[in-house]
Amino acid sequence: MMHHLGVTREKKRVKQAFRLIQEIVMILTKCLPLIWLSLVTLCAGRTLYQLPGKGVKDATKQPIQTSRPFNIAHRGSNGEIPEETKAAYLRAIEEGTDFIETDILSSKDGVLICFHDVVLDLTTNVASHKEFADRNRTYEVQGFNITGFFTFDFTLKELKTLRTKQRYAFRDQQYNGKYPIITFEEFLAIARDAPRVVGIYPEIKNPVLMNQHVKWPGGKRFEDKVVETLKKHGYGGAYLSKQWLNKPLFIQSFAPSSLVYISNFTDSPKVLLIDDVTMPTQDTNQTYAEITSDAYFTYIKEYVVGIGPWKDTIVPVTNNYMLTPTDLVKRAHAHNLQVHPYTYRNENQFLHFNFSQDPYREYEYWIKEIGVDGLFTDFTGSLHNYQEWASPLPDTSKSPRQLLSQIASLVRPYAKA
Repeated sequence: MMHHLGVTREKKRVKQAFRLIQEIVMILTKCLPLIWLSLVTLCAGRTLYQLPGKGVKDATKQPIQTSRPFNIAHRGSNGEIPEETKAAYLRAIEEGTDFIETDILSSKDGVLICFHDVVLDLTTNVASHKEFADRNRTYEVQGFNITGFFTFDFTLKELKTLRTKQRYAFRDQQYNGKYPIITFEEFLAIARDAPRVVGIYPEIKNPVLMNQHVKWPGGKRFEDKVVETLKKHGYGGAYLSKQWLNKPLFIQSFAPSSLVYISNFTDSPKVLLIDDVTMPTQDTNQTYAEITSDAYFTYIKEYVVGIGPWKDTIVPVTNNYMLTPTDLVKRAHAHNLQVHPYTYRNENQFLHFNFSQDPYREYEYWIKEIGVDGLFTDFTGSLHNYQEWASPLPDTSKSPRQLLSQIASLVRPYAKA
């Protein structure tokens, strides 16, 4: 009897919904000119996360959003423009990123620069500069002998004569040779001059190597120079503090000892980057298993607010198919640690078969199913567009039935006229 009543109620609800749709269709056929006005009225309640330069121009910048996972522009919008260049960062800001990410290295004369590789070979035209031919050298880097043109064998003036190029041959090559290497302070100026609040996400890159080959006055370390530069430009404050919201910042590194060290000088939030399962930490020689254990999370959370793992260590991959996710994100969250995986790229070369070559499906999986708190992406525009489509602001979303009912109520008076 109870089952029969349940079926009857369900049939009644279906009939009511069908009648409602019929009524809406009849009304809309009489009121087509009013449809657009009605939809605009409906949508006015939701303010989209606008692109830079849009909306009201006043002295107060649009604040950074904190209601959805962070869009982190990995070396700028480097899927389109050569990485770590001013143009790549400006494009990322234009496309709606929350944070612009950079890697900090040093020149021979101790100037902090924005560059990913410790060698210049892959992303600059250094090989065409015959005057630098004798700078091609071999050093030990994290246990491997690496040969190339190292940043710390060039002064800033010499580095500024080079021009950058796209890392991957299958990406747009039209910007090769156009843009110079920028300094860390030039990078900070890009964020400062943005038309809205844009966060920065600098990495203390290869600190062991930098401290071995570059000497600063007073015995200061590479890490000291990074923190001093950030403070000079007004960066500081704990996560979500008023100071932080004014100038959002995460400091990242693969070297846990560097993050622990700078905790003595800044309360800015820090993120421990985590490499492949086969790679030990570059400073403490700890294994992946050690630094992702609950015991280590209990220790490191006193110094960092999150971890930044390679995404294929969160969800293992075999033959380009993703397998069952590990419990890394769940355990990190249990320790109140954010998780910002890297790196999300649109091209088929990087998309696993599970996503049918659709980057939106990849974003949806990592945000909705894995539950990450930020994403490092080479294509900031794609992630921003996905989030604008999929992530309405809190308390403003409506079910399809609610939207249909509201449309009907708006246009019904005009249909009777």
